[in-house]
Amino acid sequence: MNRVVLHIDRLVLRGIDPADASTLAAALHDALAQQLAMPGAAAVLPSLPAAARLRAGRVALAADGGASTHGQALGQAVARLLTPGAGS
Repeated sequence: MNRVVLHIDRLVLRGIDPADASTLAAALHDALAQQLAMPGAAAVLPSLPAAARLRAGRVALAADGGASTHGQALGQAVARLLTPGAGS
């Protein structure tokens, strides 16, 4: 079994209620797990150098979305950085 350790050093979320932080974090975690479990994702990950630093830049979130929706969108954006061209 392969293990991926991902550290997010900084995540700036303007306009997100601090009370929604745990919901957003759980949705982000779930989205990353789902995206990285997709066929083809595991084949791309070994090509990343250990301790690779990736910058997502700005990720647009729907104004009417909740913490769970935002977490899913963020997870998908990070997964696209980690596995370009894999899965979706």
